Amino acid sequence: MMDFLISPAMAGAVGGASSGPAIMDFAFPVVLLVLFYFMLIRPQSKRAKEHRSMQESLAKGDEVVTDGGLMGKIINIGDNAITVQLADNLEVKVRRESINSVLPKGTLKQL
Repeated sequence: MMDFLISPAMAGAVGGASSGPAIMDFAFPVVLLVLFYFMLIRPQSKRAKEHRSMQESLAKGDEVVTDGGLMGKIINIGDNAITVQLADNLEVKVRRESINSVLPKGTLKQL
């Protein structure tokens, strides 16, 4: 009668032998979360921090590349917008966040 309500395998596993698989069942998601943190989240936040510091250090006269691939020289910096000179008589206002990278000085003259 008791076999009908409680399976014999579960009744025999009441001792200390069941603690091993329970720890493994808990450890796998924890290890997976730690792996995701070190493989995905941490490098992305590091890149975002470097990009933010690059944007804060922009100065007049820097040669930059925008997200759209436009290369030019910064001639004016506002709070949210930066004026970039692309050619002699061509100036474009772009958002500060759209500056992708800063080029070494003299790069635009070589192109």
